[in-house]
Amino acid sequence: MKNRIYFSVLLVVFLLLTSVDNASAYIGPGAGFAFLGSTFVFVITILMAAATILLWPLQWVWKKLRQKGIPKNARARRIVIVGLDGLEPKLVDEYIAKGMMPSLKGLAEEGSFERLGTTLPALSPVAWSSFQTGVNPGAHNIFDFLTRDKRFCLPLLASTETTTVTKVMNLLLFKWKRTKSEVIITRKSQPFWKILGKHGIFSNVIRVPISYPPEKFNGNVLSAMCTPDLKGTQGSFSFYSTRKSAEDKTTGGVIKSFGTSGSALTGLIEGPPNPKGKGFLTVEFKLDPNKQNETATLRIGETTTSLKVNEFSKWIEIEFDHSGKAVSGICRVCLREAKDEVSLYISPINIHPEKPALPIAEPIYFSTWLAKKNGLYGTLGLMEDTWGRNEHALDDARFLEQTYLTHNEREKMFFDALERTREGVCVCVFDASDRIQHMFWRYLDDKHPSPRENAEFAKTIPDMYQRMDDLVGRVRAKLNKDDLLIVLSDHGFGSFRRGINLNTWLMQEDYLALKDGKKMGADYLKDVDWTKTKAFAIGLSGLYINKKGREQNGIADDAEYKKLKVEISRKLETLKDPLDGATTIRRVYDTAIEYRGLYTEEAPDLIVGYNNGYRVSWDSTTGTVEENIFSDNTKAWSGDHHIDPELVPGILFTNRKLKGKKPHITDIAPTVLDLFSIKVPAYMEGQVIL
Repeated sequence: MKNRIYFSVLLVVFLLLTSVDNASAYIGPGAGFAFLGSTFVFVITILMAAATILLWPLQWVWKKLRQKGIPKNARARRIVIVGLDGLEPKLVDEYIAKGMMPSLKGLAEEGSFERLGTTLPALSPVAWSSFQTGVNPGAHNIFDFLTRDKRFCLPLLASTETTTVTKVMNLLLFKWKRTKSEVIITRKSQPFWKILGKHGIFSNVIRVPISYPPEKFNGNVLSAMCTPDLKGTQGSFSFYSTRKSAEDKTTGGVIKSFGTSGSALTGLIEGPPNPKGKGFLTVEFKLDPNKQNETATLRIGETTTSLKVNEFSKWIEIEFDHSGKAVSGICRVCLREAKDEVSLYISPINIHPEKPALPIAEPIYFSTWLAKKNGLYGTLGLMEDTWGRNEHALDDARFLEQTYLTHNEREKMFFDALERTREGVCVCVFDASDRIQHMFWRYLDDKHPSPRENAEFAKTIPDMYQRMDDLVGRVRAKLNKDDLLIVLSDHGFGSFRRGINLNTWLMQEDYLALKDGKKMGADYLKDVDWTKTKAFAIGLSGLYINKKGREQNGIADDAEYKKLKVEISRKLETLKDPLDGATTIRRVYDTAIEYRGLYTEEAPDLIVGYNNGYRVSWDSTTGTVEENIFSDNTKAWSGDHHIDPELVPGILFTNRKLKGKKPHITDIAPTVLDLFSIKVPAYMEGQVIL
């Protein structure tokens, strides 16, 4: 309660001393998003903050009467959790032995260090959902980044769903109906911080996947993975160039040619979906390059920004006009060249944290508070533009700079929240460790087919581990005597040298058929003949049987369904790489056996556990059928963890001794509850490990 009152008092002062532009907008259901108006956000923020201040005496009395708060017999009054996404145990062992990670070594000596069992599959949205809830995927309903729409067998984002909600208001004899689009989180079960909140224990939760859209509870949460950009995508960059190669087909963004206006180069920045038709609302930019000193002046609306080659700008605020009203976003830009040719990178347009067009924090004023206190920050779920790097809109140096700009923003927010969390829970997940390993693993793996830009980048991953160790050291310095510190990663890492197109394999094995005798199939399974298809693959690890009565065009009955799962699993487990005869798949898992819970039937029928060095191919994830099953991975994204979970456990450090060995990521939630002397719900599968 003290935390929220403190935030509320300071926020009201901030908002009354600073102006917020008058803006509101609604993007209709066709766009798949219910956008909040900025004026609405401002007014609600003021009212909520003021209400918190005015009502806190009553809330304090009510809390005392109900005897809520941290019990006297609790074994911790403050728990600090630092998530370092993707930290690999073998590298941690190596770097500790070399004296490169003194903070984590000291933490292990003070308390414990163990491998942390991860989820099936070892994917961040799946693992962090189990971290929150203490249950397996069959009970929390997140199995991948993508799932399939049973009606059309098309890929869908797994963590959110857009629904249409009708609310009826009655006043005497009058009745009003209001219909709007609403985005809901599809992760089921309850995060441990929500349970803590019901017992009067406050939490600050910063950027923990999967937390978009944020749920109401007694605490603060800033959403993370799967928070969209202003276009409604998971991150779409723009790259403008005078080069003839502009307009190339690309993934994860758009590459275009500049227009011209006098001596200036021009282009359009795309924002929210246009509610009046197809396409997006746009804002024009003008770029005046100075080729002599390789600089440029960028004008967007009334904002002018000076740019130098290969330096990121600060956050630039952009407003997209909709019928005289505005939707606000922010972006960073980078002038990539300005000599013989001119090229400009524009980051995905992030939701403006002070004027959010979508709910990104709970309470709604928390994102505003963070921006007012620490400056503008990125809000996109996947902030580091891995596709921008894969498609060469960024190089290694620029990607690394962008990643650490994001990391520094996260650190500011976390340490500010830590200072104000006197008791309860403060948890933050840092992504730089995951993203840097994805993009720079090729510098650790001499056998990797991806090109390397500069031998200097061989230091990038070791340097990152040392930087994370330094972060842990600064956290330890902030701890009180009885605080509990937990440092964990959700999974480890391995190399991704070769891709396997599961849909191509299924076609060659006569489990998947294409229309009109085609040998290759378009994205999103567009060319699949469902009347003859028994199985298909969507996502990073899942394979589905085209089951009768479940899929729209299902053909496999119950008996064939069971037979197909066994048959396909056995064949895949013997799949050899024609390059060297290596076994590519360690194990195929039947989810009906591996999962427990109400949502097991929503899972893929089979989860493919690849051996180190292999992963599903890029095109297979969204349903493309390629010519060949195997392909070299030549993208910068060279490291991965989408392999058998037995091969990529995470790490767990604590400043207290563990009760036993082999902890699992599902153990964190029940352990936190137990330390606060809160009865662990019967549905939680994890064990108390402290």
